[in-house]
Amino acid sequence: MRCNWNSRFVSRREFIACGAVMSGASGTKALAGLAKDEESPVRLEGTASRPNGFRKLRGTIAAIITPLSGAGPDHARLLSLAHHLLDSGCDGLNLLGTTGEATSLSVDERLGLMAAVAGSNLPKERLMVGTGAAALSDAVKLSKGATELGFSGLLLLPPFYYKNVTESGIIAYVSQIVEATAASSASIYLYNYPALSGVTYTLPMIAELLRRHGTRIAGLKDSSGDFAYARAATKLSKTFDVFPSTEASLLEARSGVFAGCISATANVTSVECGKAFRHGDAAALRRAVAIRRAFEGVPLVPAVKYIVSKVHQDPNLCRVIPPLAELDKKTVESLETRLRTVEENS
Repeated sequence: MRCNWNSRFVSRREFIACGAVMSGASGTKALAGLAKDEESPVRLEGTASRPNGFRKLRGTIAAIITPLSGAGPDHARLLSLAHHLLDSGCDGLNLLGTTGEATSLSVDERLGLMAAVAGSNLPKERLMVGTGAAALSDAVKLSKGATELGFSGLLLLPPFYYKNVTESGIIAYVSQIVEATAASSASIYLYNYPALSGVTYTLPMIAELLRRHGTRIAGLKDSSGDFAYARAATKLSKTFDVFPSTEASLLEARSGVFAGCISATANVTSVECGKAFRHGDAAALRRAVAIRRAFEGVPLVPAVKYIVSKVHQDPNLCRVIPPLAELDKKTVESLETRLRTVEENS
């Protein structure tokens, strides 16, 4: 069988057929979640406007990778991938998050990438930008830059070098960013990832930030994996939107418990996620969750970049910034085997 690998998108049936006759790296392209969703995007009700005039972010938000060239972020490749994801089931994108290697980029590199995206025809109302940094002045500069460029939301990682800091210190950090961006009324989403940052946005801390700043504190991305914590956070305020970091939350998001998910593996599962969130497709959700599980135990950012590079037939998309490293041969083989197994069982 001749496989149409040169087309930007192919059908699910063709992915499965090609995966059945090809082995090795090419076989990973059998993942159906990478095909274009032929249905028009459908939004659920309840996407009311924020005070800043933007509609609330909802649904599947991919934590998009940052393609790299020898000179830093590759703006052209990022814009192409962003269009692909928004056309293929994602409701929004998180630029410059953990998957986007933001903390390995300089402030100027991050601002340059923001400017390139803002100057494109991508819909800024569907984009949130990671602006957290260890240095408060850097976080302020990034946050002001993002708001001046017109992005819908800021995703704020807490300061992450000093450990055992007080809650009052974290509240002061966030409050200074809120005040520095007050003229824009931009929505601020807290980014809870204690495994990497060493800092937890505790429930009392969030409650105090909501008391002080109201709807400026728009929501939370929770990468802790603690669903009890995430559900408790949804109860702090009717205006506070919570996005777990796993596709498994999407059916609960349809019911209104969560606002959606912000996920690294949505770079790979965008079609399945779109079907799950927009249409309540339980089978699509099972596939998305199974694909996500295939990435467990491997370095997540290099693994996602590797699979995206195979789908787009672009080896440059594998590039990562040290201290991250590209996957070794053994890890690649293990990952591809897991993903072929998911497809065979779908």
